[in-house]
Amino acid sequence: MNKRLFLATLGLFLSWSTFAQHSSATGIKFEEKTSWKEIIKKAKAEKKLIFMDAYTTWCGPCKALQAKVFPDKQLGEFFNQNFVNVAIDMEEGEGVKLSGIYDVQAYPTLFFIDPTNGKVVQSVLGYTEAPQLLNTAKRAAAKRKV
Repeated sequence: MNKRLFLATLGLFLSWSTFAQHSSATGIKFEEKTSWKEIIKKAKAEKKLIFMDAYTTWCGPCKALQAKVFPDKQLGEFFNQNFVNVAIDMEEGEGVKLSGIYDVQAYPTLFFIDPTNGKVVQSVLGYTEAPQLLNTAKRAAAKRKV
């Protein structure tokens, strides 16, 4: 009985912490419960690239990015101004299809996508620290043609 209670509590905590990590007060603001079609439409309307965090719930480096990197204030300021940000579980819903379209080979993979043609402008495979991700994002933003 105690084991079941522990597992149920752990499951609730992990669900809550994953949600909390994607809704940081100072860092990157991710679109939530929005379809890929709506993300593309929004990015086109705002003339921004899409930043997509392709993750899974079991991925340790994905969780580290969500907990340590995405909440960074400087990163949040740049990303929120220049991109439509979305975090998608590649094993759920539209993520399954998107993982095939963007040929996701490992987790996390971070994509900067042009919404006008769906092509990847820049990508990052694996965990990266905030300063390196910011530099990559600046290079991607410089390539923006939307």
